[in-house]
Amino acid sequence: MADNEFGYTAWGMDWVRLAEPLRQTRPDPLLPRARSIARNNGVQTTIEGHVIRATIHRGGQASVTYLEVAPLPRPAMTAITEIIPDTTVLTDDMHRALVTAGTSPAPVLAGTDCSCSARSARCVHVLAVYYDLARRVDEDPRLALDLQGYFRAAPQDPEAPVESPRWTPLHALDPADYFEAPLRTVPVR
Repeated sequence: MADNEFGYTAWGMDWVRLAEPLRQTRPDPLLPRARSIARNNGVQTTIEGHVIRATIHRGGQASVTYLEVAPLPRPAMTAITEIIPDTTVLTDDMHRALVTAGTSPAPVLAGTDCSCSARSARCVHVLAVYYDLARRVDEDPRLALDLQGYFRAAPQDPEAPVESPRWTPLHALDPADYFEAPLRTVPVR
């Protein structure tokens, strides 16, 4: 077994890198607490497609954390299918082959949110969810691709399924489509 408790596979290390980016220049004081929460099963995670909802109980406080993973782009799905024809068992060598070919299987987050009072994208709860997901991906590397929609989109489809946007800009709406003003006739004098 490797020395790392979280991210001992290359697939899980991608999730650890979200909590511990290489560009970070000084220690983050929240990381030990986040690892402790994940290590002691303080994160209850529910995964629905590419959306992760987690509840974290620490002492008398509870927080709900929400992560949304961006789907893999079509070229990345095609490259993964060509490099790894059988995704039944994913190994570190397969991960290295993808990275060498220029296709990163690392997750990209579309959004994060937490109900805690920190109001930060890197609160202790979000970090604990990263570590919990790293542990889960270490146990089953297929989860890393599943969270990014690889298994939901058939690789032979010519077009990737179009995700509906989370928000609609106001300037994209035409009020005439939603409201109808009654015609008023003004008497002529």
